[in-house]
Amino acid sequence: MKVKRNSSIKWNIFMNAILTMASFIFPLITFPYVSRILLPEGTGKVSFVTSVVMYFNMFAQLGIPTYGIRACAKVRDDKEALSRTVHELLIINLIMSILAYLALGICLATIPRFQSEKILFIIISATILFNVIGVEWLYKGLEQYTYITIRSLVFKVLALFAMLGLVHTKSDYVIYGAITIFAASASNLLNFVNARKYINVRVAENYNLRQHIKPILIFFAMSCATAIYTNLDTVMLGFMKADVDVGYYNAAVKIKNVLLGIVTSLGAVLLPRASYYIEHGLNDEFQKISKKAIEFVFLIALPLSIYFMIFAKEGVLFLSGSAYEGAIIPMQIIMPTLLWIGLTNIMGIQMLVPLGREKVVLYSEIAGALVDLVINLILIPRMASAGAAIGTLVAEIVVWIVQFIALRVDVIEAYRRIQYGKILFAVALGIIASIWTQWMQWGVFVTLVFSGIIFFGVYFMILVLMKEPLVCEIKNQIVKKLPKRN
Repeated sequence: MKVKRNSSIKWNIFMNAILTMASFIFPLITFPYVSRILLPEGTGKVSFVTSVVMYFNMFAQLGIPTYGIRACAKVRDDKEALSRTVHELLIINLIMSILAYLALGICLATIPRFQSEKILFIIISATILFNVIGVEWLYKGLEQYTYITIRSLVFKVLALFAMLGLVHTKSDYVIYGAITIFAASASNLLNFVNARKYINVRVAENYNLRQHIKPILIFFAMSCATAIYTNLDTVMLGFMKADVDVGYYNAAVKIKNVLLGIVTSLGAVLLPRASYYIEHGLNDEFQKISKKAIEFVFLIALPLSIYFMIFAKEGVLFLSGSAYEGAIIPMQIIMPTLLWIGLTNIMGIQMLVPLGREKVVLYSEIAGALVDLVINLILIPRMASAGAAIGTLVAEIVVWIVQFIALRVDVIEAYRRIQYGKILFAVALGIIASIWTQWMQWGVFVTLVFSGIIFFGVYFMILVLMKEPLVCEIKNQIVKKLPKRN
């Protein structure tokens, strides 16, 4: 029995765009509210605990969230094979989750820094269980982005009302932690129930767990390396500096992550399709979407990073409040990672992984992790959150260098096709056209609105006038969708 394929890539991109916009809009509503109530100390506590629990969750997941997408995409047209694959991965996931909870329990009982926030640790650790039963990788492998989007929107709205109704004082940071877990993971209960539409629930015989172990361990090693340079900053700040410093860094990272969702949205949609193309020998289609994805990332990430470096103060003050002025410099330092992460997301997850070259991704992330660790050890004691931001930036550049060297034959044409001169010229004119808004004393919100409209309006208008190929293609697609006049 064949699993019904979802609609086209364009529809998936559209649905993921809605999800991305929601991921952009909801933090714009919640974070300004929460950050002003909890202050840097409260948000720092939640950020520290979340970062620590992430390591235990990573151990529980092994590498299944990424490997599972590829594995399910390959057999999605065969319900029996798909069901067996899901069952096998669930068994592995469950065993590892039990071990992760045991390890976390030992740490809570023996590490003083953890004991001070034991309740928060227990609440945040629920994400481990939710991720097991969520089988999010199944839905992504089947390209069920309509379901993913609607489900996520519903729970985001519920979390929004819960946050506004329950978080009122500085001491409510534990409640805030619980709500964040609810928003991110509680919907996984629906995933588990809904999965019977796509797989057989009954237990099969003679499961072959061994076939998954080697690729899972490679993805696990990738996750470990990635986690070091994406979360170790927060953990090291928590141990080496105060919760306030963690709060500053968290504010900068929060803004970056919201923007990163826009940059990486295309890659998230294309991974299962890329795996499907490779499995069925459709190499031309694979190369086509990969080249366009690299161009797309450059077009979006470069202006975003530059704009928010220039308007970092306004962004921080609007989203977090005056108590977070210490986040301005870290934010300016970390913003260029939007470009590097966007590119490595395409080259690593969309290209190297479907091609079966996970080891290259692993080596690149190990290199990034080692660089990040060394820089953090040197700079965090002296520069606190700014030092952590420098470590992350350099680490991301190192990851890109390693992946580019490995893929240079496959991606060099894509990089050559990018209209660098036109893009930089459009960015420069956007800066000139919008920078004056900082001198008008309009308030941070008005300044951000007007400067953003002017900057990105000028940017895309110039690219259209200069006939940048991808921008013109996107414009033509939009025009075609508009209703025609009689």
